[in-house]
Amino acid sequence: MRTSKTFSVVFWLNKKKVKNNQCLIYARITVNSKRANISLKRSIPFSLWDSKTKRLKGNSRKVVELNEFLDQINARFFQIYQDLKFKGKLITSDLVKAEFNGEGGSSKTLNELIEYHQNKIRNTHSAGSIRNFKVSEKYIKEYVHQRMRTSDIFISQLDYKFLSDFEAFLFNYYPRGHHKAMSHNTVMKHIQRLRKMVTLAFHLEWLDKDPFRRWKMTFEKREREFLSKNELSNLQHAELPIDRLDRIRDLFIFSCYTGLSYGDLMELSEKEINIGIDGKAWIITKRNKTNSAVKVPLLEPALKILEKYKNHPVTQVTDKLLPQCSNQKVNLYLKELAMLVGLKKNLTFHMARHTFATTVTLSNGVPIETVSKLLGHTKIATTQIYARVLEDKISKNMDDLRKRLES
Repeated sequence: MRTSKTFSVVFWLNKKKVKNNQCLIYARITVNSKRANISLKRSIPFSLWDSKTKRLKGNSRKVVELNEFLDQINARFFQIYQDLKFKGKLITSDLVKAEFNGEGGSSKTLNELIEYHQNKIRNTHSAGSIRNFKVSEKYIKEYVHQRMRTSDIFISQLDYKFLSDFEAFLFNYYPRGHHKAMSHNTVMKHIQRLRKMVTLAFHLEWLDKDPFRRWKMTFEKREREFLSKNELSNLQHAELPIDRLDRIRDLFIFSCYTGLSYGDLMELSEKEINIGIDGKAWIITKRNKTNSAVKVPLLEPALKILEKYKNHPVTQVTDKLLPQCSNQKVNLYLKELAMLVGLKKNLTFHMARHTFATTVTLSNGVPIETVSKLLGHTKIATTQIYARVLEDKISKNMDDLRKRLES
């Protein structure tokens, strides 16, 4: 088995393309008798070329400069060869050529990494995840433009200082339309997305070392708000004089009794209502976010809402079962709805999913494993976020304890 490698670089002129006594100069790289030619994109006078020395003849300033250029190119090729040898890579003439032309990993840029990652997740991630990555990519590019005064950098420039400065940039950044800077967890999410891209570059061997290896991600623990039993009942039975708010209330209540997210709710159609194992109506669908299966038996409040919109004008123009409304408007109208019914909480559509997990299911003794299936979670650890100890449960448990102690 051959273990030693031969490596050589020779410059030559392409005599087939002589124009006005000018020829393009090429470099020929040879590794173990395998050749690769590279145009140096320089034209030189054919009459000045010395075929023996592979350099230009003469002492003029232009000739000296061109010969120095060839010497630098020659040194560059040998440096690439030594670097590849040091890394223990299988060296070929094509690989040396790729490195020289900037097609190797060491010359990849941040924008190239972002583009590669975009193409990679295009068919594997949900629309929401792709949208979130685009927001993070926008902040990364803005940081490079504002703080580094350039439009792009080599990914080899990503180091601990870059991460530290990018974090500081995000903490002081005011997104358009927002009256305050990003929260701690929002900043961590953007850095987490950058980390996924950098890890991809490391696995592709575009980076020699991972700049995140000493970076510690920290998230602040936040209590997820939900509606209590009384708050849910008040919202459900409140008299609403505005049809627009009544429809938004129906969407919210439907989510409270099914656990469907906004995106899944908007896509709900007749084909996803099926007869379940108990002979009753079930929603059988897949989550847009994770593509995981969701099977939810329909409770009475949700059935009534579906019946209400069965032949309603707002659903006649679509093939969906519920009224359609953008996510931004839904959350805007929920604020108006909360004021109208006297709710003190910051009502958002995602709070309905929290309410289903906490107030409707877990509080009524539904096992956490079942709730995890109903929510379409891929990991039970995600569902455990909702498994908080509620005040009324504490009160009931303490009453039971009090009775035992008294007896």
